[in-house]
Amino acid sequence: MPASNYPAFVAVGEALTDLIVDNAAGTRWHAVTGGSTWNVARVMATLGAPAAFAGAISRDIFGRALWQASEQAGLDLRFIQRNDRDPLLAVVHQTHPPDYFFVGGDSADLGFDAQAMPPGWMDAVRWVHFGGISLARQPLAARLVALAESLRSRGVRISYDPNYRKVMTPAYDATLRRMAAVADVIKVSDEDLAGLFRTSDLDAALATLRSWNPQATVLYTRGAQGASLHVGAEEWCTGVPPVTVVDTVGAGDACIAGLVYSMLYRDEPGPLGHLRFAVATGAAACCTAGAAPPPLHVVFGLL
Repeated sequence: MPASNYPAFVAVGEALTDLIVDNAAGTRWHAVTGGSTWNVARVMATLGAPAAFAGAISRDIFGRALWQASEQAGLDLRFIQRNDRDPLLAVVHQTHPPDYFFVGGDSADLGFDAQAMPPGWMDAVRWVHFGGISLARQPLAARLVALAESLRSRGVRISYDPNYRKVMTPAYDATLRRMAAVADVIKVSDEDLAGLFRTSDLDAALATLRSWNPQATVLYTRGAQGASLHVGAEEWCTGVPPVTVVDTVGAGDACIAGLVYSMLYRDEPGPLGHLRFAVATGAAACCTAGAAPPPLHVVFGLL
């Protein structure tokens, strides 16, 4: 198939279902489609970029919901693989503060085959995003790291958002370092740095991360305190535009998607312009419940 028929942006990783408790007794639950890398792909598509999510999902009711939501978002469905394994579930058994665990010892996401992606897609893609718990789940993680390194050798731009979760134990350290080394853009939050480096010295953690790839652009987010963009010895900072926060689910995913979108499609706004667009995209995601991707006009309204 001609390369021009494939999207310029692909996010590779996990799509899952959040099972969220509805009452204190734990007798009522509701299901929400999710997944860090899947969310990034949906935000890119909602902003108007040709985008795909590449990952494997189940064929059951949970997988069908993910497929339908991907179709509604306008993602290129050729990149989603479906298999007969169990779904990957994130069980959120406490919401204030959030506490969760994952169910999926041999689930559908682990069956993703990078060799089965649409033929010729690498000739079209300009940017591929990695991150989330997919990089903490073997044997999937090893395949994804190898794919990222192969793409980088072809000149494809790579973004990486570790999006720290409790499954990222010290066994994740080697993957963190390899992915940081291969990425053109790294996104981390203050919570990511504390969890990944197991420290309260966030400045030292950020310095260590940057030392692994001094050429990378680093987007560092700090919630309501704003964000900074680090390129070499230079740094740009911005605050968060005033919004009425409904919830912050998916804000980090929207923020990195906003940065990638700006760097790919906006003409010469400069690093500070890219940063402001990224933060506005993250803030826009906070204006609705759940990880709802914000449309482009809403983001521009916050700039």
